[in-house]
Amino acid sequence: MSLSAILTEAYNFFRNHISQLAALTFPLLLIQVMIQLWLGNEMLQADIENPQFGGIHAAAMMLLLLIFSILIAALTLYLEVRSRGHDVTPAMVLKQSLQFVPPLLLAGVFSGLAILMPFMMFAAFGGFWLVGLVISFYLFARLAYVNFMVVVEQLTPLAAIKASFAFTGPITVKTIAILMLYIPLSLISGSVSQLAAEVGFPLQLISDTIFAFFGLFVNVALFRLYMVNRKTDDVADDDHHTEV
Repeated sequence: MSLSAILTEAYNFFRNHISQLAALTFPLLLIQVMIQLWLGNEMLQADIENPQFGGIHAAAMMLLLLIFSILIAALTLYLEVRSRGHDVTPAMVLKQSLQFVPPLLLAGVFSGLAILMPFMMFAAFGGFWLVGLVISFYLFARLAYVNFMVVVEQLTPLAAIKASFAFTGPITVKTIAILMLYIPLSLISGSVSQLAAEVGFPLQLISDTIFAFFGLFVNVALFRLYMVNRKTDDVADDDHHTEV
């Protein structure tokens, strides 16, 4: 299936289910963005020469990872269930998704370290940081389906990382193209966030949360590409094609 067809079906799914997606993810996104803004403000106010971060900052980071894992688990499970044509409520999905949070946390830590390591290593050599960034982005694309492997395939974290890397071989270019959607979205979101910050924290919180919500379209598009290329369950793919 062509990339344009993937994006079209993802757009139709997002549009047709936007109310349920908002009910499921918006509260989590609101908490996530609130923590991110607070941490960002703390970093701006920190002494550059002697930054001090305490237990509250570590707790905030852990809470941020937890909220993100719940969000991804719930979103992935919703996409999977709806792809099979089942009607569910946000509360049902959220409850069922909690069982996937521990493996998603571990998978996120392992894959995150693998993605960041090239950039950090090459950044130590000054001008070579761009090489590291390219390699990290490539690894980001190859590991973009780890969450789906954990929730849909119910693999262990390490098995999910290996499966995602193997799975993306034939579709790396398409995956990168979908992930590139984050770039214009981030640029627009950053500009709007700066303008909103001048008005006040509540407006910045709302605007950042809205952009974060629409950023979930990338996850929907990746899931559609994943379903099209799955070889383990052709029936699920057919159901998904009908649903979207």
